[in-house]
Amino acid sequence: MSDNTTNTCSSADTTQRRTPSGTQNRKNKWVHKKLARLENRCADGKHKYSDRPGQFRPYQAPRQNGASTKHPSRPSFTHNKSLPPSSSTASASSLSSKPRTSIHSQPSSTLAVNNRGCHDKTKEPVSTNSRPSLSSSHKPTATQTSARIPTKYLAIDCEMVGTGPKGSISQLARCSIVSYDGDVVYDKFINPSVPVTDYRTRWSGIQRRDLVNATPYCEARNEILRLLMGKVVIGHAVHNDFKVLGYTHPAAFTRDTSQIPLLNLKAGFAVNECASLKRLTKAILNKDIQTGKKGHSSVEDARATMELYKLVEEEWERKLASS
Repeated sequence: MSDNTTNTCSSADTTQRRTPSGTQNRKNKWVHKKLARLENRCADGKHKYSDRPGQFRPYQAPRQNGASTKHPSRPSFTHNKSLPPSSSTASASSLSSKPRTSIHSQPSSTLAVNNRGCHDKTKEPVSTNSRPSLSSSHKPTATQTSARIPTKYLAIDCEMVGTGPKGSISQLARCSIVSYDGDVVYDKFINPSVPVTDYRTRWSGIQRRDLVNATPYCEARNEILRLLMGKVVIGHAVHNDFKVLGYTHPAAFTRDTSQIPLLNLKAGFAVNECASLKRLTKAILNKDIQTGKKGHSSVEDARATMELYKLVEEEWERKLASS
């Protein structure tokens, strides 16, 4: 053969070898089967959720000989409808060989996952320092309001002069008010609004000169009533003091030492006896008051009244509260 004939035969053989043959077809089938197996593995490797609600096990590519096998495309899968859809970031991170915890599994300060996979609000701690409020139907009595509050107590004593025919009508000429501790809160001479016909100096201690520049009755009365407003007023036969003031104090805020049987018992007198302030003070406190010819001192009498009341305060207030 010539060289041309030899070249032509060689080209024909080469063309014949490049044409798909039975062997090549078998290789193609084997490749398709392998790809099908890989696709099945990828389908089995979709997200599998763990038993704990709110967490899932991300997709991991199959490993061969300890190395991660890359796959050209990620298989599709369907999420559980009870869980919120994952973000694109979570989808991209699921292809990594290192699994990451889902954002739904992170603890929250306001949400908690119960055993049924539902989100519940966390129980906030209940404060134990809160104070219970008083019921609107509960109205504190005068005893509860004033108990153990010294500024709520005032003792009063008034001295009178006589007006009208033969000085038979009593008029206010001096008023003294002391605190719970005996400090003088108010002490003024008071000029009556009508002419004085009897100064009663032997008992009142009032003289003509004391009333020359004294405070007018109307002005003094307003000052006194402002001090007594809302206070527990203590006095001996205190109704006489209120009478010359033209005033009525609430009974719940009034303490009359001439009407406290406990004082009579301490003094050794009859329970129903209306003992004078002078006798009670001498018998219980062993003090002499209202002595001499200069008359009474309203400050001294008011202090003695407060001291007598304080001796029986707890027991008397408890009895009033129970009744």
